[in-house]
Amino acid sequence: MIEEMRLRDLGVIAEATLPIGPGFTAITGETGAGKTMVVTGLGLLLGQRADSGAVRAGASQATVDGVWIVPEDGRVASRVREAGADVEPIGGGRAELYIGRSISSEGRGRASVGGRSAPAGVLADLADELVVVHGQSDQLRLRSAAAQRDALDRFGGEAVHTARDAYRRAYEHWRAVDRELSQLTSDREARAREAEDLRTQLADIEQAAPQSGEDAELTARAERLANAEELRLAAATAHDSLSGDGDAPDAGSLLAEARRALERVHDPVLEELSGQLADIGYRVADVAAALAGYLADLDESGPHELAAVEERRAVLAGLVRAHGTLDAAIELLDTGSSRLAELDDDSDRIDRLTEERDAAASVLDDTAAVLTAARSEAAERLGAAVTAELRALAMPDARLEVAVTPGSESASGRDDVAILLAPHPGAEPRAVSRGASGGELSRVMLAIEVVIAGVDPVPTFVFDEVDAGIGGAAAIEVGRRLARLSESSQVIAVTHLAQVAAFAANHLTVVKANDGSVTASDVRRLEGTDREAEMARLLSGMPDSDAALTHARELLSLRTETA
Repeated sequence: MIEEMRLRDLGVIAEATLPIGPGFTAITGETGAGKTMVVTGLGLLLGQRADSGAVRAGASQATVDGVWIVPEDGRVASRVREAGADVEPIGGGRAELYIGRSISSEGRGRASVGGRSAPAGVLADLADELVVVHGQSDQLRLRSAAAQRDALDRFGGEAVHTARDAYRRAYEHWRAVDRELSQLTSDREARAREAEDLRTQLADIEQAAPQSGEDAELTARAERLANAEELRLAAATAHDSLSGDGDAPDAGSLLAEARRALERVHDPVLEELSGQLADIGYRVADVAAALAGYLADLDESGPHELAAVEERRAVLAGLVRAHGTLDAAIELLDTGSSRLAELDDDSDRIDRLTEERDAAASVLDDTAAVLTAARSEAAERLGAAVTAELRALAMPDARLEVAVTPGSESASGRDDVAILLAPHPGAEPRAVSRGASGGELSRVMLAIEVVIAGVDPVPTFVFDEVDAGIGGAAAIEVGRRLARLSESSQVIAVTHLAQVAAFAANHLTVVKANDGSVTASDVRRLEGTDREAEMARLLSGMPDSDAALTHARELLSLRTETA
């Protein structure tokens, strides 16, 4: 529910505060005073496209602020929190939501939700949960077949909602299985080629049986074998120098002789040095032994081993070329088997998916039939209820029908829904937008909204002069029905008819003033004699006419009698 709106420098409105609140609020005013600016401002708060032309002449920007009363933990509050903002709790499970929008004269705009900046798209997301607007250029929001189907579903209540939810689940399951089966069937040849290639690759890897790091080890081994003579000479020379196998004095003997010389005397410093020489001697002996082992390994190697190493390296190089790295080939050996089993199971999977799809299609047929039956039953009730409502709106011979016919399949069902109107006996029912005049269309729209709101209320309705083209008794009935609609929803009507405004619990007027240089408009709340004068002006153009004032009081008494 809209609690309050504030407009500044929007169109001809310099600055205005609209205390709206619950029930039925009527907004009137002289032609050109800017009544429709109220609807324009509301549209901005609901995420409509900003236009710098809406900024009042001479102003740098226009601003619109609104305060809504919403459930503290409802869908609106959840969406606000998703946007990083929040609502203000006011008790009783209710909260205030602050929304703002500004437009600069250069065309730049900003939006805020819950006191924090937000994209205009967030406002548009909230719009469907907050307000339904009926403007002069959009008198019937049920223009499209999808919108008419959604309206019928709203009216259908729990029976239609349950059937639609069951159908949607069945449809999504059928689509998922059908999509998987179609992809599997269309890719069958490619998957067969993949299986054959994978089988060959796995066989090659299994035959080679590579080990992680083996290629690096073989590279080092091959380099050693290729330089065996040079390596043998270097190792043998070093070994002889350390172990004394040659004619020259060896390092080990020289170190032993030096250590014995130091041990013959007794001096702490020389004793420490003698210990260090002993440690060096042990290390020299270890190195000499390692060199002996290295030479023995070289002696056991031969040209045949180098050939074997190179052959093994060639096998591993082939795996590296095919898979990028040796580790990647080893990993494929570990994971490829499960993928191959999946590919080899294609025929069985196709058979299983075909059976599953057929079963899903059968469930889908059943749920579609249940949904169609629920919609057809709701369509009869909706047509009868709206027809009865039209009689009260001075259309006694009109008949509204809601046709449910087979249509294309979608997530919303297999039904096309069309709202048809026969405006008088003998007339063939036609699409409501073509079967009614402008004034009739206003009443049909209102009748539909009143009936649907009885089972599925919308928080707020805004009507922008949808009473155009009617008057007299029909206008009185429109006002009466707006008051009735306000019993379950907040109703705001921009109107030029006293017969409609008379039924409002809250009457606001847009007042135009001119100081000779600038024209501005303001909004005032009317009560008592001020309201009677405005009603008289709407009736006759003369706010002080005794006859018009009498008629105004008579109209205002209708609201009291109705209440």
